[in-house]
Amino acid sequence: MSIVKQGDTVRIHYVGKLEDGTVFDTSEGGASLELKLGHGEFIAGLEEGLIGMSIGERKTIVMCPEKAYGVHFPERVFEYDKARLEGMNPPQIGEKMQLYRADGQPIVATVTGMSEKSVTLDCNHALAGKVLTFEVVLEEIL
Repeated sequence: MSIVKQGDTVRIHYVGKLEDGTVFDTSEGGASLELKLGHGEFIAGLEEGLIGMSIGERKTIVMCPEKAYGVHFPERVFEYDKARLEGMNPPQIGEKMQLYRADGQPIVATVTGMSEKSVTLDCNHALAGKVLTFEVVLEEIL
């Protein structure tokens, strides 16, 4: 029987959940996810959890933030002057905005608060700082 090893390409079905059971992503009802292990294209905890699985096996993989989307960095949350947004539609809490770093690289920020003069923006990944659980089924080793 074949088992998953580093460097393999696999197909999985998955349900990703937060600690409170809220589903944040799933492949249920759609195509399976294909990933090549060891290339850093997917979160480390998921890749590591697939190692040693066999076709048809079901597994629950729980990962700390460091193995998922990283810790939440408070320094990536800041106030942005509303005057700099003149001519744009007023932002709404929860809205994603694309900004650019000084070196021209794009970053995505989420509007997390507003005051009369500023907007609070969070440049952390939406799942940063969260413990994640993936319920996976290994469909195939390619």
